[in-house]
Amino acid sequence: MYTKDGENYFIVDAHVALWDARPENQRNIHGKQFIDCFYDYHRNLSPESELWSYEDYLYQGGERLLHDLFEVGYVDHAIFQPANLWEFYHRGFGQTEEASSLAAAHPDKLTYNHYFDPRDGEAGLDKLRENAERFGLKGVKLYTAEWHGDSRGWRLDDPWTYRYLEVAREVGIRNIHIHKGPTIRPLDRDSFDVSDVDHVATDFTDLNFVVEHVGLPRLEDFCWIATQEPNVHGGLAVAMPFIHTRPRYFAQIIGELVYWIGEDRIQFSSDYALWTPRWLIERFVDFQIPEDMSEYAPLTTAAKKKILGLNAAKMYDIPVPAELRLPESDETETGPREPERADLASV
Repeated sequence: MYTKDGENYFIVDAHVALWDARPENQRNIHGKQFIDCFYDYHRNLSPESELWSYEDYLYQGGERLLHDLFEVGYVDHAIFQPANLWEFYHRGFGQTEEASSLAAAHPDKLTYNHYFDPRDGEAGLDKLRENAERFGLKGVKLYTAEWHGDSRGWRLDDPWTYRYLEVAREVGIRNIHIHKGPTIRPLDRDSFDVSDVDHVATDFTDLNFVVEHVGLPRLEDFCWIATQEPNVHGGLAVAMPFIHTRPRYFAQIIGELVYWIGEDRIQFSSDYALWTPRWLIERFVDFQIPEDMSEYAPLTTAAKKKILGLNAAKMYDIPVPAELRLPESDETETGPREPERADLASV
């Protein structure tokens, strides 16, 4: 919980990870390229006081995550969103066993989301069912630009993806997080395009699609899709640190999001360990749209409370103390919630 000026904020960091990019885990030059690109984002968008050494950045471990998020970072609950990158790392980039074990040991603080890749075919469908039971999954994180043999990406509107989403629905997974944001070397830019979100959100109206990184640098495309697809949400990972380096650009991002999709469909994310949550939360609570950007409405305290935690808590059924809740408002509709009402439920 974060407290400022008599206001208390329940915090859900909706996008965190544990990774291992140490040289012994790098399969090839692409593993080094990937983590070096991550570190450039960290170094260029962080306050000097928040910079990590390159060596610390390669691997954090669970104890440091617990400290950075829950002891000094104000976070009440966090959600793991893994990235695998098996083509670049021997044991994968995101550490499934460590992250899932940490979540199992601290269920009041951590939720573990897993992943699937439709290019794994029939075997992957069985694995998805197995993983849903093993981890008690409520959500998955999809990485459409991940390499897989000769393939350098896949699409949400592919028939195989639809088969996986049908299984996700079958086993109770309702929250589909998709990386749709800045390119990370050596991945292909176009594989992160947001255009396929429109189709799949229309066809699976009973699922929530959380577009991580709000589609940046394709913010306008994302907003035009999300405004007409009420089950599409925006995750602020990567967008948040611009509050430091380019505050007017951040004002444009958050202003456009609130204008197009409303304050009820935006989720705070630090993208740990790209950045740590403490300074981002402090800056966001203090942030206001500049007066000369009058095309955007001011950010209210209630809107900040929703974005910082209440929206994700509602999506994941995370308990919120009564004194930290807001009165029920006219929240944005999120589409028909019964699978049989989805347009292509049987596809």
